[in-house]
Amino acid sequence: MLGAYKQFVESQLGEIRAAGLWKPERVLASPQRPNVRLRGGEEVLLLCANNYLGLADDPRVIAAARGALERWGYGMASVRFICGTQEQHKELEKEISGFLGTEDAILYSSCFDANGGLFETLLGPDDAVISDELNHASIIDGIRLSKAQRFRYRNRDMADLEEQLHATQDARFRLIATDGVFSMDGAIAPLQEICNLAEKHNAMVMVDDSHAAGFMGPTGRGSHEHAGVMGRVDILTGTLGKALGGASGGYTAGPKAVIDLLRQRSRPYLFSNSLPPAIVAASIETLKILETSQELPQRLRANTAFFRRRMTEFGLDIIPGEHPIVPVMIGDAARAGRMAEYLLERGIYVIGFSYPVVPIGKARIRTQVCAAHTIDELAHAAEMFRKAADNVA
Repeated sequence: MLGAYKQFVESQLGEIRAAGLWKPERVLASPQRPNVRLRGGEEVLLLCANNYLGLADDPRVIAAARGALERWGYGMASVRFICGTQEQHKELEKEISGFLGTEDAILYSSCFDANGGLFETLLGPDDAVISDELNHASIIDGIRLSKAQRFRYRNRDMADLEEQLHATQDARFRLIATDGVFSMDGAIAPLQEICNLAEKHNAMVMVDDSHAAGFMGPTGRGSHEHAGVMGRVDILTGTLGKALGGASGGYTAGPKAVIDLLRQRSRPYLFSNSLPPAIVAASIETLKILETSQELPQRLRANTAFFRRRMTEFGLDIIPGEHPIVPVMIGDAARAGRMAEYLLERGIYVIGFSYPVVPIGKARIRTQVCAAHTIDELAHAAEMFRKAADNVA
């Protein structure tokens, strides 16, 4: 590395540390589960994973993955259209589309790739994409890759969305893009109103449902089921790396013609290795579990309601809502980091979120409830948060 550039980078890193914005990586010495062991041997309650349904170490999921290794091998060593498609890849796509209520689905290495390969494939210079200002980075980056005209509306602001729809009325096609659940706040997109405006103005709707698929809605189909708009959302993207098993992989689901076009033109799909067999089999098993029982989503809802209620009773500043993402607002980035360390020392594993993950002055500790947490564990965690708020300057 050139000496001058190395000094420049080291200076930037020093500024990050001095501002209290450094993001350390803690190392786990156990499987991903509600209670984990750190590399130093400490046993802690994990309260910041996307493992909403507790399936990351579920014996049924592990058994499916192990069986796939023996039957299908370790990796595909190819992309899908060459020799990277197994029977189970097609089976998983069928399971996803059936679960979500769409005509077809296509697998990606991640939801980041699904969003990265969506907009440039479907939209051109004569089209417009209208994006919520708080959408995930993968949507933002995917839109940047597209030649479509770009417009933003204020977070969940339907009046502003309609203004953007009026401003883009001369576009050939228009696509409204939104997260189903906004990951930093746990806020749920108003999909009923978004679909109403889309139909009024002849626009399409795309939803990234990464933080909803598997547990939101009466049968866990996602935010579109939660909002009562199944069949009205045109395109759904999502991940297999959160509630749906917790490994990796993503998907896009929607009309068959759209999915067929993505298979032919979407660059992350065409140029990335196929999902490994073990992940595919485990994801199929996860969907079958959810199709036969609602025990885990129901337990998650009960745990979330309890934890939100207890944190509110203790006077913690949490963003109201019903989602298992429960952000504890701190404001100051350095204090958020100190509180996270204070909690870790007392057996509660959480992380302080600061700029550039969230805006300056909006630092927080984002807690996430899991179906596998016990009420006693959540009560203890809330008590530790109360003590942290009282003792950390």
